Amino acid sequence: MKSGLIQPVSTMLATMLLAACASSSGLHTHAKAIDPQDLEAAHSLSSVSLSTAAWPGEAWWIDLGDDQLNRFMSDALQGQPSLHAAEARVRAAQAVSGIAGAALYPQANASATSTRLRFSEAGTVPPPIAGTWQTINDAALGVSYELDFWGKNRAAVEAALDRAHATEVDLQAARLVLTTTLTRTYLRLDAAYDLRDLAESTLKQREQTLALTRRRVAAQIDSELELTQAEAALPAARERIASLDESIALLNNQLAALQGKGPDAGLVVQRPHLAKVGTVQLPSDLPVELIGRRPDVVAGRWRVEAARRDIKVARAQFYPNISLNAFVGLQRLGFDDFLSAGSRVIGIGPALSLPIFDGGRRRGNLALNQAAYDESVETYNATLIDALHDVVDQLVSLHWLEAQEREQNEALQLTQHAYDLAISRYRSGVANYLQVLIAESQVLLQKRLVIESQARERELRLNLIRALGGGYLPTTSPDPRLADKS
Repeated sequence: MKSGLIQPVSTMLATMLLAACASSSGLHTHAKAIDPQDLEAAHSLSSVSLSTAAWPGEAWWIDLGDDQLNRFMSDALQGQPSLHAAEARVRAAQAVSGIAGAALYPQANASATSTRLRFSEAGTVPPPIAGTWQTINDAALGVSYELDFWGKNRAAVEAALDRAHATEVDLQAARLVLTTTLTRTYLRLDAAYDLRDLAESTLKQREQTLALTRRRVAAQIDSELELTQAEAALPAARERIASLDESIALLNNQLAALQGKGPDAGLVVQRPHLAKVGTVQLPSDLPVELIGRRPDVVAGRWRVEAARRDIKVARAQFYPNISLNAFVGLQRLGFDDFLSAGSRVIGIGPALSLPIFDGGRRRGNLALNQAAYDESVETYNATLIDALHDVVDQLVSLHWLEAQEREQNEALQLTQHAYDLAISRYRSGVANYLQVLIAESQVLLQKRLVIESQARERELRLNLIRALGGGYLPTTSPDPRLADKS
């Protein structure tokens, strides 16, 4: 009779097992990672010289040659709270990977209980125990180990490690944001001082013109109208200086905040002294190497890897969960001879778990993880495209800015010559003050445009450094072959 039941039951169990294992059919991912070599950029980069050593260094700001900036950068990298927060996120991600890794090892637990109870006289326990008070003592040590046949636990650990790597790269991205923001603020401070110099020069020039106008009025060459116009030009120049002083103070305050310091630290900021920058060069292995040089791109690749391993975890849930369990301990009524060999209890055996009917929960979980993988791949693709366009955008702006600067310098020379002629004619008494004002305003406009263009060129070069990864070079990289794995 028993042998007649074994075969049908075994067949039924095998059929249910196969049905459960095959229930993930029809589910797959859709996204495919872009190959950087497929992003055509050769013509866009053809106008720029290439160099094998043109990738920015880790401390690229040193090339600007300003000791004060170097000190600010060192203080910011040590004292900025946003970096400390990013470091805390790294530690949290590493802790999560450690938690996931615990599943790869045997688990041991100890327990001990002592219960005082009265046994029922009408229960299942016979006399002489029935109807008496007894103490039940138990002490046990249990060990369990999950046999990771399908790689579920290993994949979960690897996914957690991938996310920890991504968080570490996020820290480098935060570092890059901090260093570029601080440098950009410093560059704007330098430009503000240049504009203030121009405003000071304008004020002195207008004071000299006012003195000349007073002499002309005294000589009855000019009228009170020209004198009033000359006097009215001074407050406007002083207002411009005050406005620039405000900008300088605010930029100093921002520099202090970026260093993680109080406002008083901004009071001791000195005028920048930046070195001239050289010609723009690009690394010869762009764009292929860009995927390993940009923190945001590398972090995206790690997250794709983590999502791919999550799919492996979800697939493994369609298969049986098998573990080995064992325990050894002592069990006895009362404390007499509790530690004797007769009190021993020992058990060992396997355990198998397979949810056969779950209403589509496992399929839904697998589909969810596959969709998350698709999202991470497309996010990575978008990041890679944006990264390459970021580089080209800076180069395009630098190219056309160079043409603008040539025209601005020529315009400045011409307007300066026109002003020199106007002031010379004014001194000679053959031109009026209105002609001087018009010529002066044109010169001031061109000088301001030249200063702003020089400042913009430096910011574009800074943006290019950021676009090239700011000197980031990973110590470990995810698998570059991200496509068709899930």
